[in-house]
Amino acid sequence: MGFYTDRVFPLLLDWTMRAVNDLRAPALAAATGDVLEVGFGTGLNLPFYPSAVRRLVALDPLRALERRVARRVAAARFPVERVALAADQRLPFEDASFDSVVTTFTLCSIPDPAVALAEMRRVLRPGGVYLFLEHGRSDDPKVARRQERWEPIQRRIAGGCHLSRPIDRLVRAAGFDVERLERFVQPHAPRILAEMYRGAGRRA
Repeated sequence: MGFYTDRVFPLLLDWTMRAVNDLRAPALAAATGDVLEVGFGTGLNLPFYPSAVRRLVALDPLRALERRVARRVAAARFPVERVALAADQRLPFEDASFDSVVTTFTLCSIPDPAVALAEMRRVLRPGGVYLFLEHGRSDDPKVARRQERWEPIQRRIAGGCHLSRPIDRLVRAAGFDVERLERFVQPHAPRILAEMYRGAGRRA
């Protein structure tokens, strides 16, 4: 950890991620009951959860912008429990503990997304829903090649963020039944960062 990682990057991340706030409510609309959010970040999802959410467990290995995050947690309409833990290890929850699991702009930076998704599926109740809003690999081969070329730099300056992960394939490989998947390019952003995946996977 250093000054950039601890102080500068969290501010940049919070500022840039507010630019996609309009994408959050549609992604979170089906969340219900007890929810696990993996990659809580600075809590930008909190105002966009629907009234059907009863409780949120917020998982993230980093604690940054604490006063700002505390204000957002205090304004939430439901209890929020924060857990400082990386996602790609065994989660401290019993099997089938949650009605919904959520990731937004998270799978790009988890070192081992396959392990993380397997754990998310384990703690999700049968019939529960995994909701995701992620950026990832382009279907355009030219864009995908640019993503691969830029990725080593992106990982260094953006907290380990990968540009070229095929999100839909990762979700299906973890055993989720993908019921809904939207692919679109976010306007006013570099194409290598703007390839979006928004969807829902179900645990059978």
